[in-house]
Order: sequence, then structure tokens, then C-alpha cells
Amino acid sequence: MTPSWNRRQALAALGALAAAPLPLAAYAQAYPSRAVKLLVGAAPGGPSDFLARLYSEALGPQLGQSFVVDNKPGASGTLAADAAVKAAPDGHTLLISGPAAITAAPHLFAKLPYDAQDLQPLSMLGAGSFALVLHPSVAAKNVQELIALAKAKPGTLAFGSGGNGSSGHLCTEMFCAMAGVKMLHAPYKGDGLAVNDLIAGQLQVMFTAPNVALPQVKGGRLRLLAVTTRERVPSMPDVPTVAEQGVPDFEYLGWIIAFAHKGVPRPVVDALVAAWGKSRVTPQVRGKLEEMAMAAPDRLAQFVRAESQRLGKLIRDTGITA
Repeated sequence: MTPSWNRRQALAALGALAAAPLPLAAYAQAYPSRAVKLLVGAAPGGPSDFLARLYSEALGPQLGQSFVVDNKPGASGTLAADAAVKAAPDGHTLLISGPAAITAAPHLFAKLPYDAQDLQPLSMLGAGSFALVLHPSVAAKNVQELIALAKAKPGTLAFGSGGNGSSGHLCTEMFCAMAGVKMLHAPYKGDGLAVNDLIAGQLQVMFTAPNVALPQVKGGRLRLLAVTTRERVPSMPDVPTVAEQGVPDFEYLGWIIAFAHKGVPRPVVDALVAAWGKSRVTPQVRGKLEEMAMAAPDRLAQFVRAESQRLGKLIRDTGITA
């Protein structure tokens, strides 16, 4: 071998080393290198948007970069999920979603532009009761009176939701099936938009998150009938459950989870899981979650799989279509 050949070999080796992937530990040290985008598949004002913005304020100081909410409403949250799957798997694009795009859409739509299995859950932002609210013009002061009214006028009471397969939609369909009534579904691009029309009297009924409903209830613009958990909510002890009011065994939990692409390097995933967990126990976030009666399960991946099975059965049994 000649000295010139050795020099060329050395230069080639250095070039190959420079082009080689970083060790996994280096990903976590360099992450995040820019602002992190939080994709929300609903318009501003709903529970997903509210929680994404709440957590973003706590995440930024921890990881040294801004966490920016990017609303992509439409198609039952699948537009945002599709964008999350197709983004670079580097942890700089995350999805904030309820069940619509993850556990319901695969059962509702014959073909999706993405595979929900390409998303991995990072953190439960919150799971808890929904609130059953009515427009004040509806002549029902409790759940039994609402059921009687719906039976007397089948298919005429209109209920709003954040879209086909959203928590509000599935919760209401479960209620209708268990109560033996029919109501008319009006899907929107987010709970906030649906609540606006409920307040205006264009809708009559809605199951939605407490943080969306309670300000309107306190202002006298909506009437609160019940909560959807099996037991009463500590922050609303005077509000009875749906089950208490004549629909035995009725229970529905709404949930919002942060997801990342399954190709995100493990050290980055670990850093994100830790940051979301720390954010949940900050006084600001914890206080809001307590107000909303939200908690998080211990085994997140198992929870998502169980929800997919449960909601798939509900969709098949009730004949819900997109």
C-alpha cells in the first residue's frame, strides 16, 4: 500500500463516519432542535385543543423549545392523524387525539390513508366523564324525561358532536342504544363548533367534556342533566350519573392521548414520556384536570387496544356509519 492510498482510505473512512447515524443517546441530547408541532384534529375550543394548549405551556420550559398547537379539523380527526403518520419520525410532530382517528376510524372507514398502528401512545393527557347538556328550550329536567321526549318524537331531537366516531358521537349512540331511543346526529369539526349551535338552539342535546360545557351551564345558556361515569364526579357532587337516572350500567369515559410516530427513536420517546408525565403533575395542569375530573390509566398501550376492541364492538352493534 502507498502512503497516498492510505490517505484516501482515511479520508473515506472519516466521511463515512460523518454520514453515519448518530448513536441513540445523541438523539435525546439533541432533541428537540426546533419547535414541536402538536397536531389536533379538531377546531379550537374542544377538549383536544384545550388539553394540547394546557400541556404545551408546561412542556416548553422543560425541553427548551416551544410546543405549538396546529389545528387540522375535518374528516373525524383523520386529516391530523394522516399528517402525523407522514411527518418525519423525529419527534417534532406529535398527534393529540381522542378515539375518533385512532380506535374508531379503523372500524368506521373501509379505507384510511394511514395505519393507526404507525402511531404509538406517549401519554394520556386526560380521561374522564362527559357531561350531558341540553338547550334550555328542551322540556326535560332529567334523563328519564329526555328519554320520554325522545321516544315521543323519534329522530327529531338533534345532537351535536365533534365528528363521526368522536367521543361525543359514540357516547350518544351508546346512550341511544341503551335507552331505546333515536336521535339525529349532526357532526361538526370539533366540539366547540357544535356547542355554539347548541347554545343557538339549532341542536337540542350533546355529550361533551365538562370544560366545554360547564362555562355555558354556569352562564345559563345550557342545562346540565348528568355525567357519564359510573360514580358521581367529585368536582360536581350534585350532578347525578346517567346510570342513576334509569339507564343501568351506562358508563362512558372520554380520553385524549398524545401520540408519536412509531419510528421515533426510543431515547426521544423516553424524553417525551417523561416530559408529558412531569407536565401532568404541575399545579396548573393538575388543577385543571381535577376540575375536569380527568385521570390517566397506568397501562396506556393496553388501554388503547382495549378501547379499540370496545368501540369496534359498539360501532358494529349499533350500526354506526361514517
